[in-house]
Amino acid sequence: MKLRGRVWVFGDDVNTDVIIPGRYLDDYDPAHLASHAMEGLDKGFAKNVRKGDIIVAGRNFGSGSSREQAVIALKAAGVSAIIAVSFARIFYRNAINLGLPALVSMDASLVFSTGDTVLLDSAQGLLTSEDGSRRAGLEPLPTHIEGILAAGGLVPLVKSRVRTDGNV
Repeated sequence: MKLRGRVWVFGDDVNTDVIIPGRYLDDYDPAHLASHAMEGLDKGFAKNVRKGDIIVAGRNFGSGSSREQAVIALKAAGVSAIIAVSFARIFYRNAINLGLPALVSMDASLVFSTGDTVLLDSAQGLLTSEDGSRRAGLEPLPTHIEGILAAGGLVPLVKSRVRTDGNV
């Protein structure tokens, strides 16, 4: 996977309540959720994020509740990938299942700043500044996860594997 995007840097322990505050869960429409994405940390995020942008964060990204709406909000807002030192287990699984790449990097949050434009190359395991002067390594994704992401998420992958007779 190769992506180009603008970076948004957040710290450690970004939880699902700041990704999409619970008061907005009265409407599960992706556009509604996107309009409040990251509101708990950056009130301007939803207005300023652009399609293809990349979140870079510290440890334990997505902690808190198991709500899928956190991933839906980010994806619908235009976020193309999240790179963090570590992810809360359920958030990580929700991201992969919904087709939002979640990659681990031990140093990306130290190398890049909000507003930087980066090139993400998962095959080479690199996140590189557009001018090539700064780099951060990415842990490789397991093959089965690459397949889920390439299909657009778990449901599209399963649908693509179901034969017309309903058998897998």
